[in-house]
Amino acid sequence: MKKVLLILLFISIGCQNKSEKAYYMSSKGVGPIINVTLEDKVNISMANSGEKLFNQLCTSCHIINEDYIGPSMVGILDRRSPEWIMNMILNPIQMLEEDPIAIELLKEYNFEYMYNQNLLEEEAREILEYFRLLD
Repeated sequence: MKKVLLILLFISIGCQNKSEKAYYMSSKGVGPIINVTLEDKVNISMANSGEKLFNQLCTSCHIINEDYIGPSMVGILDRRSPEWIMNMILNPIQMLEEDPIAIELLKEYNFEYMYNQNLLEEEAREILEYFRLLD
């Protein structure tokens, strides 16, 4: 009987994690980006531009492979949809006020608001392409 209960517990935890991940990955966030198509291969030129932008604008709060003032960027595309990521980059204030996932992150990271860097959509897309290299 105990073995059956343990098995049911593990199954329910596994299903919950899958449905939670599906929720996070299906959310597009709040903002102008409603669809992003990623090519099979990373665009190295875009990724290089994105890396420069990230290093100039984001490293005061984000460290690539560890949580800091904001979350780590490694594996971000396994945790969030490309649209959500770009909306967070382009529209952080509204996202932190209206998007349930962003609000969770705001609480988790001590209510530190992400600054709006006033990037162009193309620049946000370059940063997203850079994040693809980190996975």
